[in-house]
Amino acid sequence: MSRIKYRFDTKSLTYQKAKLTSKEIILKVSSYLATGIVFSAVVIMIAYEVIDSPKEKKLLRENEQLQLQYELLNKRLSLVSEVMEDIQQRDDDIYRVIFEAEPISDNVRKAGFGGVNRYIELEGYDNSDLVVEATKRLDKISKQLYIQSKSFDQVYKMAKNKTEMLASIPAIQPVSNKDLRKLASGFGYRTHPIYKIQHFHSGMDFSAPSGTDVYATGNGVVLSVESAPRGYGNNIVIEHGYGYKTLYGHLSQFAVKAGQKISRGDVIGYVGSTGTSTAPHLHYEVIKNAEKINPVNFFYNDLTPEQFQVMIDVSSQSNQSFD
Repeated sequence: MSRIKYRFDTKSLTYQKAKLTSKEIILKVSSYLATGIVFSAVVIMIAYEVIDSPKEKKLLRENEQLQLQYELLNKRLSLVSEVMEDIQQRDDDIYRVIFEAEPISDNVRKAGFGGVNRYIELEGYDNSDLVVEATKRLDKISKQLYIQSKSFDQVYKMAKNKTEMLASIPAIQPVSNKDLRKLASGFGYRTHPIYKIQHFHSGMDFSAPSGTDVYATGNGVVLSVESAPRGYGNNIVIEHGYGYKTLYGHLSQFAVKAGQKISRGDVIGYVGSTGTSTAPHLHYEVIKNAEKINPVNFFYNDLTPEQFQVMIDVSSQSNQSFD
C-alpha cells in the first residue's frame, strides 16, 4: 500500500495531503514504463543469447546433419581417389607398356587449376573449410577422370592399331613345314656352300621341291619383285609396316606384283634355285628397322612351345647354308 504524502502549508501553518499534478503523474508513469521496457529488453536479450528458439534448434540440427554428410562425402571422395590412382597406375604400367606408349606424366595428371580463387563464394561461413575441401577434391577427381577418359580413348586406338600390327608382323613359316623337316640352315655364321668359308647367313633356308608354295608371313604391301642372276635370284620384299620387312629369295616364279596388297598366308611365289643357290630352297629374312634379325622368333602362330624349341635347336646347328 502506497504511503500518503503531506506538504506543509505556510499560510495555514498546517500539513495538507500532497496532490500530484498532471505533469508529475505523467512523469511517474513514464518512468515506470521506461523501467519496464528496459527490464524487458534485458530479459529478452539474455533469453535470445542463451535460449534457442525452435527454428534455431531446427537449423542447428540441419547444420549438424550437413556437417556429417560433408564428412561422409570426403571419405567417399578418398575411396574414389584410391580407385582413380589404381586405374592410373594400371594405365601407365600395364596398358601403355603393352602398347609401347609413354605413360602420362604426373604434371598432367595432378595439375591444379590456375587463375583466380575458384572457391571464394564458398568462404566466410561456419563450415567453409569442409565445403571448400570437398569441392576442391571433387574438382581434382573430375579433372583426373577427364584425363583418364582421354587416355583410354588413346589406349583403344592403340589396341585397334595393335590388332593391325599383330596381323602385319611376320608370324608364320613361309613354307608348309608342320614336321619341321624342311628347315635346312639357320641364322648366324655358316659355311658357304660354294666358297666353303664361314660367312654370316642373314636368314633361314627352307629346303623344298621347286614349285612349292611360298606364303606371305604377315599382312603388307609388296615392296619389290626382282629378278637377279646372282645373290637372291628371283626375290620378293614385302613391307609390313611398323618397321618390319620380309625377303623371300631364290624363287622359281612370282605370284604377285610390286605395290600389291597381300594378307598373311597368301601365296606370293614358288620355291626355286635361282641366283647363288646350290639346290631348290627358300631363303627367308626378317628385317626390323633396316636390321636383319633372326626369323626363328617369328613363327609363333605356327608352332607349339615344343615345336618352337625344336626349331631353335635345329636352326642353331652350325651346318652349311644353301646360299
